[in-house]
Amino acid sequence: MEVILLEKITNLGNLGDRVNVKAGYGRNYLVPQGKAAVATAKKIAEFETRRAELEKAAIQKLNAAQARATVLSKLEVVIKHKAGDEGKLFGSVGTHNIAEAITAAGAAVEKNEIRMPQGVIRHIGEYPIDIYLHADVIATLSIKIAAE
Repeated sequence: MEVILLEKITNLGNLGDRVNVKAGYGRNYLVPQGKAAVATAKKIAEFETRRAELEKAAIQKLNAAQARATVLSKLEVVIKHKAGDEGKLFGSVGTHNIAEAITAAGAAVEKNEIRMPQGVIRHIGEYPIDIYLHADVIATLSIKIAAE
């Protein structure tokens, strides 16, 4: 299925690119989310008339993400959790807990923006967490996990 991207998508392409994607990905995610349009002659012509508007919106989103990244870089987040004597947590700290702690510290973050490639946190300590704010903006925040 060929689509025209209406915004930059990581590992796929930039605004205005015509890419081939699997039909399910295009039909079920890209088109309903407004991230792409099916590449028909009518949609291509419509896209070309709106190109300047879409590029301006993309620049505004990028600037907003960069502003959020500067706010996030100034935060110090400490999450208190029950732990045993050796520093092993009772349970774990995941994206939901981290998103709540960052939001409580003063910067709104959704749990789907947080990436934890090593999985959930199960020990006390300080951990770097990547927050994907935009396809071009990744903020790294140091989270400290402390015992209650």
